[in-house]
Amino acid sequence: MTVLVREAAPNDLVALLDLYRDLHERDEPAGPDACGAAWSALLADPKARVLLLEAKGQVVSSCVLFVHPNLSRGARPFGLIENVVTRSGCRQRGYAGRLLDHALALAWAEGCYKVMLLTGRTDPSVHRLYTRAGFRSGIKVGYMAYPPGGPP
Repeated sequence: MTVLVREAAPNDLVALLDLYRDLHERDEPAGPDACGAAWSALLADPKARVLLLEAKGQVVSSCVLFVHPNLSRGARPFGLIENVVTRSGCRQRGYAGRLLDHALALAWAEGCYKVMLLTGRTDPSVHRLYTRAGFRSGIKVGYMAYPPGGPP
């Protein structure tokens, strides 16, 4: 099977938004103007890389890698991976693992001293995926803050 990991292009927005339907069961909708502005900002941001994995020409998995400047750790940057998603009918096939391997390789090539990833998923298979990719739990504690009114 032909599998390709690549950075997103401007014309990938529709495919990515379709894939994001499998990311959150209940997500607050954004209008086309807001989506377009966010998409343009992501693509223009040198710290952000929207990664897509295609299988048989279809986008089946994605994540976003952010590489942030840093003044500690020898002024080496750190990475943050967000919005890891695989199409529901394509899970358990190794796609997300390949995608995460690619994202981590990019982060290490950028000189990152660490890459962080948070998940709200409780499914043990999700945690096994992240562990196999090289992420370790229990090293630090993650906290979340939301604006007044609670989480989206």
